[in-house]
Amino acid sequence: MPDKQRIGILGAGTWGMALARMLADCDKEVTVWSALPQEVEQLSTTHTHPKLPGVDFPETIRYTTDIEEACTDQNIIMFAVPSIFVRSTAEKAKPYIKDHQIIVDVAKGIEADTFMTLTEVIEDVLDNDTLHLVALSGPTHAEEVARGLPTAIVSACKNLDAAKYVQKFFSSPFMRVYTNNDVKGIEICGALKNIIALAAGISGGLGYGDNARAALITRGLAEMERLGGRIGCTPHTFSGLTGMGDLIVTCTSEFSRNNQAGHLIGEGKTPAEAVKEVGMVVEGINALPAAVQLAETYKVDMPIVMTVNEIVNEGLNPKDAVNALLQRDLKSETPLPSINDVFEESVLRKTRKSGMKRVITYGTFDLLHYGHINLLRRAKELGDYLIVVVSTDEFNWNEKQKKCYFSYEERKKLVEAVRYVDLVIPEENWDQKISDVKEYHVDTFVMGDDWKGQFDFLEEEGAEVVYLPRTPEISTTRIKKDLNK
Repeated sequence: MPDKQRIGILGAGTWGMALARMLADCDKEVTVWSALPQEVEQLSTTHTHPKLPGVDFPETIRYTTDIEEACTDQNIIMFAVPSIFVRSTAEKAKPYIKDHQIIVDVAKGIEADTFMTLTEVIEDVLDNDTLHLVALSGPTHAEEVARGLPTAIVSACKNLDAAKYVQKFFSSPFMRVYTNNDVKGIEICGALKNIIALAAGISGGLGYGDNARAALITRGLAEMERLGGRIGCTPHTFSGLTGMGDLIVTCTSEFSRNNQAGHLIGEGKTPAEAVKEVGMVVEGINALPAAVQLAETYKVDMPIVMTVNEIVNEGLNPKDAVNALLQRDLKSETPLPSINDVFEESVLRKTRKSGMKRVITYGTFDLLHYGHINLLRRAKELGDYLIVVVSTDEFNWNEKQKKCYFSYEERKKLVEAVRYVDLVIPEENWDQKISDVKEYHVDTFVMGDDWKGQFDFLEEEGAEVVYLPRTPEISTTRIKKDLNK
């Protein structure tokens, strides 16, 4: 008989313990670490958790205060500590993490000082390129998972094999697991939805009804999508389980700590009093500083997030805050479409029959130079409408290990300013070229001749494939090298 699959869970809070119970019931070998000896003693002797009443835990689960024991010879190491303790826990675990280890993070938040998501924090501390970092997230209350109620969740990783391994590992008769490669988007959703849940709770505490809560949920989602779009996240992530799904459950459930804390604040309690009464970590409050800084850095309009921050951290009266939100300048629910948007919907995505020849090309376009301009000019000469697909920051780093000088948004604006370019869209993964050719009814696919032969398969999709010679004496790499002399 093969050995059991093994998992070390770092953290003995309600969410970590709910997953521990589920995995142990699925015949996984589970070791739970806690830094608190009294917590380990209580779990080991009673096989119950004070925050999960009525739930008994299998006696097969092992408990330890020795983090080496929890990290050694595990198929998966799972971080289930509050977001503010992820960095310190990773530092404790680092000496015992082996190469190629799969690490799963189930905490939700953004680090205040660095603006890093939690998998990025873990990656930063462990500093090992062989590791596989997976975010496991979704509309999942610990209280329901611990009781074996049906649940859906998402395993997100840039490495699809690692995402699928975690998917299979965590699947159970009552937990359905999906995969996704938009790790950044999923983690942004997980952090921001907690802030919107605070807003929904505050609204409830003030005595407002379902109408107000529904408005906060939908407009809150719009804020999440706006920020996600600016930092290169995949749009459909925000309409999925980790976006809309998790937002709904966190804003409406009796189990939601953020909703509970917000409700108490709306009733007149201070944020500190509300957190104390909830008796558990309120991640929405922890996420506020980073969310505010991200909104300001990327110049994204996020009035709900900003208002919650003013209530929690600046002492704004909740009723005054609601009035301020309602009295903002009137605006459309959706922004007016740009000329490109109208053209894209009415012509580009419709058919090839318009007689307009469409050309597409791809690149990073960092430190835009005359070699880029030459390539774009020659590409435009091959047709009537040029689509340029610019690599996002996340794609460059995670798949190419390339750090850009300019952000995706800055590079996008630079390319849009080139007179040969008609439309700029993001490149988020290696596999989207086929779908882009189909979706935009591309006639000609253009790349530099250093990629010669690698995209010939697109001819099967009806596109001519052209490899243009690069301008020989110039490149972004050469510019960076010359500047460092």
